[in-house]
Amino acid sequence: MSTSLKDSVTVRRLRGRVGETVTLRGWVAGKRSSGKIAFVQFRDGTGTVQAVAAKSDVSAEAWADLERATQESTVTLTGTVKEDKRSPSGVELGLSDFRVEFLTQDFPITPKDHGTAFLMENRHLWLRSSRQRAALRVRSEVEQGIHDFFHDRDFVRIDSPILTPAACEGTSTLFETDYFGDKAYLSQSGQLYLEPAISAFGRVYCFGPTFRAEKSKTRRHLMEFWMVEPEVAFLEFDGLCDLAEEFVCELVARVLDRCAEDLKVLERDTAVLEKVVPPFPRITYSEAIERLNAKGNPIVWGDDFGADEETLVSADFDQPLMVSRFPTAFKAFYMQPDPENPKVVLGLDIIAPEGYGEIIGGSQRIHDHDFLLQRIREHDLPVEAFQWYLDVRKYGSCPHAGFGMGLERFVAWMCKLDHLRETIPYPRMLYKIYP
Repeated sequence: MSTSLKDSVTVRRLRGRVGETVTLRGWVAGKRSSGKIAFVQFRDGTGTVQAVAAKSDVSAEAWADLERATQESTVTLTGTVKEDKRSPSGVELGLSDFRVEFLTQDFPITPKDHGTAFLMENRHLWLRSSRQRAALRVRSEVEQGIHDFFHDRDFVRIDSPILTPAACEGTSTLFETDYFGDKAYLSQSGQLYLEPAISAFGRVYCFGPTFRAEKSKTRRHLMEFWMVEPEVAFLEFDGLCDLAEEFVCELVARVLDRCAEDLKVLERDTAVLEKVVPPFPRITYSEAIERLNAKGNPIVWGDDFGADEETLVSADFDQPLMVSRFPTAFKAFYMQPDPENPKVVLGLDIIAPEGYGEIIGGSQRIHDHDFLLQRIREHDLPVEAFQWYLDVRKYGSCPHAGFGMGLERFVAWMCKLDHLRETIPYPRMLYKIYP
């Protein structure tokens, strides 16, 4: 009789099966043997557990397979679950049977140190290492947390297209492709296609891959990354700031609660993350410029922040920093100017502590048709390409706001990873598309 995956035995569920005999299938992560007793680090994808066998407790065939099993060999084992408080999993297996299903020879990634270039060329195999598995489990938990956050608040998920005829953030970082004789671009953001859906559903979000052709080799950039973008009808700027703060706090709390073992593997100091509670410190762009100048940074009002400025201005805070009201001149055409000072927009960035930079960017959107048309022209954008976007302001327009969060930057901060390449299974970087 078959067992559903939901009820099947896995390493992750062994704590509740102490005293039972179980059969597992997976891979050998490591092994040592004295000739009379063997210790196998066994991995099945849900976790790792130590399996112990005495030569006298298993058949001659099983012992022979234990002796010949190599790193990453595929195996089936049977054993009794025993409590072991010293083990990270809380249990170990006393083996009664062991069988090699596929013998691996000369696995390229060994316990010794390897260079980053070598590991990236073997990314498809590097995924199996404990740190990479831990980081990607955190990523998976954050992804689920994102969906749960918006589902619990009555948002509807809208899947925005990846192929688009127009730019959202500017034309200099677009990947262009041919679309049956017309120009098309890989999406930089799902926002423009998300906004029309607020008139249908009120609260919506999209979550998917986005693309930026930035010729950058910094640790903060990828050519392809995942972004979550909520958009809310009748939400104005103050409410947007509160929503973004609540979103970050809930995701951080979820990672701390559900990824404790993964954070230990990554040697993440969780004390920093435990400080991520509301309210976040909030300053304006103008105040940020004053702070930067006081620290010796030569930035002047009207310049955009780079990585150095983000790191420097957030260094005084042990929580995410919210910076608002950036100059209209360098912000996107759709951002609503502050009615009290049209030189700045009702926009915000959330800058993570510890030098991880901007994790969220958002704004209140322009909801007046004629003003949006004016802004499109001021940015030298083709009006015909945005006619459908303008239509939204002609038929039942309303104030609305939204933000975007890059998943990889958030995960890098949670895990305190040095580079975004470890936060996504197959990173796409400048001049790097293999495997």
